[in-house]
Amino acid sequence: MANTVGSANNLDETPIELQEMAKAVDALPARYRDAVTPALQRVIECSTRRRRILNLVQEALSQLRLDMKYLIFDLEATRRERDEYREMLEKDGRL
Repeated sequence: MANTVGSANNLDETPIELQEMAKAVDALPARYRDAVTPALQRVIECSTRRRRILNLVQEALSQLRLDMKYLIFDLEATRRERDEYREMLEKDGRL
């Protein structure tokens, strides 16, 4: 399977179904294995790339959610301050 799947890091990122397929391809006679291996490598690389992109998107969404919470907190604090200043101005008769 080392031929088809690649490094140990790549193995960790490769779905189990593709690992099983790579084992099956590695068990083929050389002439069939040589014909199928390049296509399987492309599938594995594509799968790995998609998984990395998905992870990046999930991290970005988590960061966006956190940023939104901070923005909402800041907005609420700003509104409270505005209301307090308005109340103070109304008490002093300036508004």
